[in-house]
Amino acid sequence: MQEKIDRWPLQVAISRRLFQEGEAARAAMRQARRTSTRDIVNALLIRDGLVLLAKRSAGRKAYPGLWSFPGGHVEPGENLEAALARELREETGLTPTKYAFLRSIADPDKTTHERIVYHIYAITEWHGGEPVVVDDEHSEFRWFDPAQAIGLTDLALDDYRPLLQQIGDVAR
Repeated sequence: MQEKIDRWPLQVAISRRLFQEGEAARAAMRQARRTSTRDIVNALLIRDGLVLLAKRSAGRKAYPGLWSFPGGHVEPGENLEAALARELREETGLTPTKYAFLRSIADPDKTTHERIVYHIYAITEWHGGEPVVVDDEHSEFRWFDPAQAIGLTDLALDDYRPLLQQIGDVAR
């Protein structure tokens, strides 16, 4: 009996150590999931000095009912430009023909388990006429003067404002 009592603290110590290592491993896995990156492309359409904004549908998980740009997730094995063309076609019925990368913006939401990066492209020419709401991701598209867009209180990301300011400066 004495032998079992003497081993008990060792067994407890081993159990605690394994539990702590398991917790550390689980924390590392959570951190790895948080630091994995989900790439999203956004299309900032520009016409006659105006920019197209898309009002996100009320049922969307991220930024419901707020103004953003058409776009979406980059699929595995897809490059950013292919994703841009696919997403723009799926959401607006348009095919971009002249576009340029503007910048990348990290999503400020720290509650997600992964890092989200928006890759924003200016699109100045496209085929397909006027953009139309093709799917249920957006409830409306509207052309805004960049200064008017900057002043929106329901803009999805504040980081859009400097970008819109830049577009407005170039358009003048």
